Amino acid sequence: MRITSIPHIYRNFRRWTEIISVLSRYGLADWISRLNIDFVKDQLKDRDGEALARHSTEKRIRLALTDLGPTFIKLGQLLSTRPDVVGGTLAQELSLLQADVPADPPDVVRDLVESELGQPIDELFAEFEDVPVASASIGQVHRARLKTGELVVVKVQHADIENTVREDLDVLAGLAILAERVPEFAHYRPSSTVAEMGRILRRELDFGREERNLQLFLTRFANDPTIRIPVPHTELCTARVLTMERIDGIKLTERTRLQAEGFDLEEIARRGARLYLDMIFTDGFYHADPHPGNIVLLAGNRIGLLDFGMVGRVEESLREGIEGMLLAITQRDVVLLTTLIKRMGDVPPGLDERALSVDLAEFVGDYANQPLNQFDLSGALGEMTDIIHRHQIMLPPQAALLLKTLITLEGTTKLLSPAISLLELLQPLHRRIVWRRISPQRQIRKLLRIFMEVEHLAEILPRRMTDILEQVQAGKFDVHLEHRGLEPSVNRIVLGLLTSALFLGSAVLLSSEVPPLLFPVNTYLGFHRISLLGLTGSALSVILGLRVLRAIYKSGHLDRHD
Repeated sequence: MRITSIPHIYRNFRRWTEIISVLSRYGLADWISRLNIDFVKDQLKDRDGEALARHSTEKRIRLALTDLGPTFIKLGQLLSTRPDVVGGTLAQELSLLQADVPADPPDVVRDLVESELGQPIDELFAEFEDVPVASASIGQVHRARLKTGELVVVKVQHADIENTVREDLDVLAGLAILAERVPEFAHYRPSSTVAEMGRILRRELDFGREERNLQLFLTRFANDPTIRIPVPHTELCTARVLTMERIDGIKLTERTRLQAEGFDLEEIARRGARLYLDMIFTDGFYHADPHPGNIVLLAGNRIGLLDFGMVGRVEESLREGIEGMLLAITQRDVVLLTTLIKRMGDVPPGLDERALSVDLAEFVGDYANQPLNQFDLSGALGEMTDIIHRHQIMLPPQAALLLKTLITLEGTTKLLSPAISLLELLQPLHRRIVWRRISPQRQIRKLLRIFMEVEHLAEILPRRMTDILEQVQAGKFDVHLEHRGLEPSVNRIVLGLLTSALFLGSAVLLSSEVPPLLFPVNTYLGFHRISLLGLTGSALSVILGLRVLRAIYKSGHLDRHD
């Protein structure tokens, strides 16, 4: 541990203690669960009074994150989008996390709004409800009415949430560094995962980003009367306050009410699914949280989208990779699917490519024969993600978010119409995807990028070569070598040299009869006066010599010729 980290740990000591206490409490139940003593198992209980030891490990993780507060709840929700990192079972459990955060008092909310917008609330709004309609991990939502009579919702950030998030992220970074040293957690890449989640969480603290997302989607669907996006009121928006149009519709979970009011659920499901597929595979910019709570239906079969805090962006190469993976599954092309996964993901050094190909072949065999109109896309993507996780391949964050969005989208679509399959709806896009790949415009753009890279290389290569030659001529050219796996050999060499020196020195002590001396009754090997130091050194050198021989024997390199 570095000395410079001591103030950091001391500053967050209280939070460290609280986090370790909660983690220990839920981890202790794992040991108790192995006992066959029922009355012991029932001693530690969760908030609902259920015994912790009787819960699965995944559920205990979810409960621990809930107890640790808003930052950890949000972290768990973000990890639920990364089944390639945490595994499908844990990701599914973390998707159940609900941020039941107590709302800030009305006076605190009013003070924050007034300080951010620079005016008293009574001058900004004709009505402002002090009781929020929802309170999540980052902020809470209040209904209001503007002076012009428009109905709006005001999203207000929780007081002091920035300091809480900063402190928790500092502690998480420290825990991640410790977890890197534990073999069971090392392959999860804790430090990089926490860093990625921290970047996402800090972006969500900026409500200005959500406002810009709303503006982009409003521009995208300006000419589509079937889609409704909330209009933000820019003059009433800051980094901590977001004021936008209120859209009152019927939630997708109210199926009976939707049918009673005459909504064509199958048509809405098809149109909504095509809407998302177009956003993903055509625009490369999509609403990344299509669960039923973020979609409402309005009169005239119009679809209203809510909550643009999580938006995904897909670059061209990633989009082509996802398209190729879906096509490889339907065409039973295991080689292509394996190649695409290795190309898209961060592959570990010791990847067993043969085992990966076997797993993917079995996976493709299970799903390739399903009819398109009955294809279980969410099941296929979930199982493929489990295979990726099992082989410790880490996908880019954008790819993991896109796969999670497709899985959520199919679940939402089937909520309205169980007979619809996303893969069937993707087929009309297939021709467009193929044409886009072979289109002259794309090839020209690709050649232009290659030309620019070659041109840049041609510009810098002579200068870099000249710099290298000048360093060689001046004697300043350094070559840095990194040795791997030499530590045990070096240690054995050093120990052998020390053993030899100790034996030779001890032999000199014995022959010179250096005191203190032993006077045995009988003469041994010509010695009638034995140096105690020489005898001790000789015995120790023999022990160390045997230790070196044993280490060489165990390494298996004693007689091997390469």
